Amino acid sequence: MNAQAKVLQNNYQKEAHWITAIKPHAELIAALLSGVLILAGWLLDKNGVHTTAVAIYVLAFVIGGFAKAKEGIEDTIADKELNVEMLMIFAAIGSAIIGYWTEGAILIFIFSLSGALETYTMNKSQKEISSLMEIQPEEAWLVRDGKEAKVHVSTLEIGDLILVKPGERIPSDGKISKGQTTIDEAAITGESLPVSKQRDGEVFAGTVNITGSIYVEVTKLASETLFQKIIQLVQSAQSEKSPSQLFIEKFEGVYVKAVLAGVGLMMFLPHFVLGWSWTETFYRAMVLLVVASPCALVASIMPATLSAISNGARHGILFKGGIHLESLSNLKAVAFDKTGTLTQGKPEVTDIIVRNDLSTTELLSAVASIESQSNHPLAQAVVRFAQEKNAPYYAPDHLEDVAGWGVQGAVGGKQWKIGKADFVGREDALSFSEGMAYELAGDGKTTVFVKDDHGIAAIIALKDLIREDTQHALELLHQEGIYTIMLTGDNKTTAKAIAKEARLDAFIAECLPEQKVDHLKKLINDHQTVAMVGDGINDAPALATANIGIAMGEGSDVALETADIVLMKNDLPKIAEAIRLSKKMKRIVKQNVIFSIAVIMLLIISNFLQVLDLPFGVIGHEGSTILVILNGLRLLKS
Repeated sequence: MNAQAKVLQNNYQKEAHWITAIKPHAELIAALLSGVLILAGWLLDKNGVHTTAVAIYVLAFVIGGFAKAKEGIEDTIADKELNVEMLMIFAAIGSAIIGYWTEGAILIFIFSLSGALETYTMNKSQKEISSLMEIQPEEAWLVRDGKEAKVHVSTLEIGDLILVKPGERIPSDGKISKGQTTIDEAAITGESLPVSKQRDGEVFAGTVNITGSIYVEVTKLASETLFQKIIQLVQSAQSEKSPSQLFIEKFEGVYVKAVLAGVGLMMFLPHFVLGWSWTETFYRAMVLLVVASPCALVASIMPATLSAISNGARHGILFKGGIHLESLSNLKAVAFDKTGTLTQGKPEVTDIIVRNDLSTTELLSAVASIESQSNHPLAQAVVRFAQEKNAPYYAPDHLEDVAGWGVQGAVGGKQWKIGKADFVGREDALSFSEGMAYELAGDGKTTVFVKDDHGIAAIIALKDLIREDTQHALELLHQEGIYTIMLTGDNKTTAKAIAKEARLDAFIAECLPEQKVDHLKKLINDHQTVAMVGDGINDAPALATANIGIAMGEGSDVALETADIVLMKNDLPKIAEAIRLSKKMKRIVKQNVIFSIAVIMLLIISNFLQVLDLPFGVIGHEGSTILVILNGLRLLKS
């Protein structure tokens, strides 16, 4: 490729990139350009250049109204019903017909600007499905006749044997036919601690094999795995329209029909019934079309909503659309995921009980020396604890990882075993320190036993601790009359302990993603409006199913994309703040709607009594629009 061709190619790529960058904002740019043209037209008209001003107004009409006119025409053809977009276009054209170009252009500008801002705010690109698909492995090691071959997961059949190596994601649902390992199932169950799996253990696609190589017998086709069900649940939940959206669509059709019917009657009946001249009849019909346009009604909601959204964003609450903010005011119950939402998302050492002849530092040095060679979350938690206590640790003399049970090794010529009760001797482990293990387990803690040459040396208890602000956040929700419940993949003992500590109203343990969806549907049936708060991939179906999905800002990309509201700083008390903001917005919107309808009715009646001229009609109509906008903007200072 010669130099000139390269330059042309680079210029083309830059131009294509520029077009791609501005395309999502094209509607907003067009609306703002329309506003600039209106200002220019108004200045020219004021200086007596009327013909040029009209030409500029026409250009403002075309640029500002194109997107809404196109949307209105397409929807009208598709639904076989006129809509508010078409009514606004008719009102603007009606204003132009009787010579009020500025008023018509302003109508177009306000409506196009509100539509552009609504599009920009609410229509986020739907990335959660692609994010999920990135986690689902595309290839698998198929084992046939003792030979391994890499194949696409879609070719796997039930009964096939696949090899999953350490660090790889499991490509299909199945059961272990050979080998032992530890699996991170957070993507499916939300469980913060990896789970040990042995022969005949069930494994799920998308989960991570941490320690050992395993052979898995495929039990489900790629299209029927639990991971695929998560994707399908998200798609299904997002395709359903909310009751508020259905109501708005129904109201829009009725409103447009009523206004157009009124204008149609106004163009003929007064001439024949009241004896008005044709000029007066047409004039009054055009005034009606202008004053009855829903500009003030649209402005009653959008500026208030955008102000509340801006307010929330300024305080770390990201709303993905006004409908979600509005729904918060009706919230009756909140369901929480546990791991990473109510809790910190990683285990921490909470208790260490050491045999009398050992010091805590000596014990921690030996245990950390061995555990420092492991990447298991429990081992890492113990090492962090040893570092906090300034306990020195070194490379072990010998180390053996016993998959599914624990680890054993030698430090300074002394043998140590660290792991489950059965690994170190169940009877001795459970009776150590007067059966302290039972009490620790009752508090929802995971126990790790340490054994040396003289028997059980210590019990180390670990727990996924609740966030510092969890109790305060739940207290604020209770003050708002909100019912709180936790849905978690953890066992009942752990769930009960967390629920008690956090002061939740209820909890449901051992939930898979599809079960969380079922429980949420029951909650919605009982409480009408329910929010789900989560941070993991496994929470995506529940976030999409709930009336309002709330994601933690530090959570997975899938949770962030699926949720309707994001807490950018993982600040749980912000949920109650968002509810209060929603209730205030609802009050302001109600005030605006009542006021705008009252003004429209007054203008319509005044027009019919022939006491209202078009300039005053536009002033009244646009004045009411400005007032409701200013009232909505009060939410910026809340």
